[in-house]
Amino acid sequence: MGAPSPASRPPLARRSEFSYAAVVYQPHFSQKLTEMFRAKPYQGALPESAEFIFVGLDANYAADIESSPVFPRVLEYHDDGVAFWRRHKVHHPFLLADYRGDGQRYHRNFALTGFEPKDACRVSFVELLQIPTVGRSQLVLEDLDPAHLERLNALIQRGARRNVFLADKVVRLMRVSGHFHWLPKPIANQVLPRLHQVGETTIYQHLHFSNYGAFQARMTLEASAIARMRAD
Repeated sequence: MGAPSPASRPPLARRSEFSYAAVVYQPHFSQKLTEMFRAKPYQGALPESAEFIFVGLDANYAADIESSPVFPRVLEYHDDGVAFWRRHKVHHPFLLADYRGDGQRYHRNFALTGFEPKDACRVSFVELLQIPTVGRSQLVLEDLDPAHLERLNALIQRGARRNVFLADKVVRLMRVSGHFHWLPKPIANQVLPRLHQVGETTIYQHLHFSNYGAFQARMTLEASAIARMRAD
């Protein structure tokens, strides 16, 4: 996807950080983490070479991530996610034994898709917001970088052999952005519905990997469907 253009404005300049209703997102305090995201606005494999792309809203980290014993592994992961997966046998540092914090449910559920270290070069994670965040996020269109969105649209429109996965909220925000005119409304209550096809690129809607409880059965079905794609 290439390096994003610098943000043209302070994201929170117009909002109070003390009002959850007003805050849209809080950029993470870690300069090191933010610099790595700006250099590589994706995680895992280079999106242009990946066969499976999972698009999210934002990458959220604990406020004190720099004091965590896994922070060096987090930096290692963002430097080269493919090598990290092959070296540590897990796709993300949140799955390492010494990590204590939020975010594990998402990555444990993703692991149910069956991707293995040998598949590392096939999988990429791309966020609509290309900088790390902390705390709760409620993104709106004005928070996103149009150039970053257009790179994502161009990647999909290229029509290469790949599968792209979007959660419901991702679909909604992409639609209002104006960069993805081909994207239909989200489809409710179906297992991994197909939203669009362009060339050999297929776009699916999936349940966000952080879901649980009543959604677990559907998530298991979707993970199995993705696992079959992986084996094709």
